[in-house]
Amino acid sequence: MVFDLSKVTGIGEYTKKQEKERTIYNIGEKAFLIENKNTIEIRTDDKLAKLLEEKYESVMESRYFGRGGIEIVLAGQLEDGEIEDLIRLSYNMTK
Repeated sequence: MVFDLSKVTGIGEYTKKQEKERTIYNIGEKAFLIENKNTIEIRTDDKLAKLLEEKYESVMESRYFGRGGIEIVLAGQLEDGEIEDLIRLSYNMTK
């Protein structure tokens, strides 16, 4: 499953870099979104990350961002609107 970033409103300009098995979305030199085959990884604060990890089994610590982010399995536990809000948050935290 792939998440359609073009549906997310309220974010500004970014660049996109394709690597072997993932796409990295950057603001300048800093990543705000990593898109893998079945997951996305975003920046978030520690308290929100812990809350989401406890609430959803499809949310875990990000492999790319570490404790500064979360990885979301795109399996339907979080609705698109919630994911879009988290992407906006990640964008604004990175900016």
